[in-house]
Amino acid sequence: MEPESGTNRTTVTEFILLGLLETEKLQPVVFVLFLFAYLVTVGGNLSILAAILVEPKLHSSMYFFLGNLSVLDVGCITVTVPAMLAHLLSHKHTIPYAACLSQLFFFHLLAGMDCFLLTAMAYDRFLAICRPLTYSIRMSQTVQWILVAVSWACAFTNALTHTVALTTLNFCGPNEVNHFYCDLPQLFQLSCSSTRLNELLLFGVGFIMAGAPVVLIITSYIHVAAAVLQIRSVEGRKKAFSTCGSHLTVVCLFYGSGIFNYMRLGSEEVSDKDKGVGVFNTVINPILNPLIYSLRNPDVQGALWRVLVGRRSLT
Repeated sequence: MEPESGTNRTTVTEFILLGLLETEKLQPVVFVLFLFAYLVTVGGNLSILAAILVEPKLHSSMYFFLGNLSVLDVGCITVTVPAMLAHLLSHKHTIPYAACLSQLFFFHLLAGMDCFLLTAMAYDRFLAICRPLTYSIRMSQTVQWILVAVSWACAFTNALTHTVALTTLNFCGPNEVNHFYCDLPQLFQLSCSSTRLNELLLFGVGFIMAGAPVVLIITSYIHVAAAVLQIRSVEGRKKAFSTCGSHLTVVCLFYGSGIFNYMRLGSEEVSDKDKGVGVFNTVINPILNPLIYSLRNPDVQGALWRVLVGRRSLT
């Protein structure tokens, strides 16, 4: 810590991440579990990405967005888990102030991108089922890239806004973050200056980041459900719903945990619950996404099998 000019206070130059558990005996178990989860998540998502790239049958907009989602999942878990594993190995739980801000920025960048990408995927399903005759025009490759570019721009703006706003706060000690990575609710608790504006900003921007996509997703699926129910063939309805089921499952998991974490600011009394939600956001969601999409999608299953055995599709 360095003296703060003009006052007797000190400025925090590094934070101490307390991690998931305080019991040192259980830390090797936590290390093994999270290392395994990290390897499975990276391997699973990269396998799906490889299948999409090499399998001609998967060269469509739905799988283009799925490939982007796989990249985001790898990035999201890489921002948090490797640093936690390094802390467990070295028994050094400190993180510099600048590194903490960087971790927070990239985590919110990738999580924000997830919000908009899931919305784009819902729009894609809406066009495919409700507007099939104009689908190829409305969801051309140019439109796909525009949607991804706009999503990145919005997510970048959101992450940069929160990061810059956090730099306006003073941290005079204590510097113990009751979490395994740097995030806004836990850092707010440590500030020795007022966090009211930051909290209002988090609620306001969070409402836009979560509320607008949720409304668009719900609207899309209301139209999808109405269109599917008009299909006379039972097999046709089943196939249409199956193409949307995986996406809806991921949406519910992602937004459910995100809203719980950021629309209800953490407090010391519920910090353990915040850690559980943090594990869900950074580990469980990324590891479940490839399982959900591969288990419910025969096209992805077949492409993954061909990638693993080194065979290409003939079509």
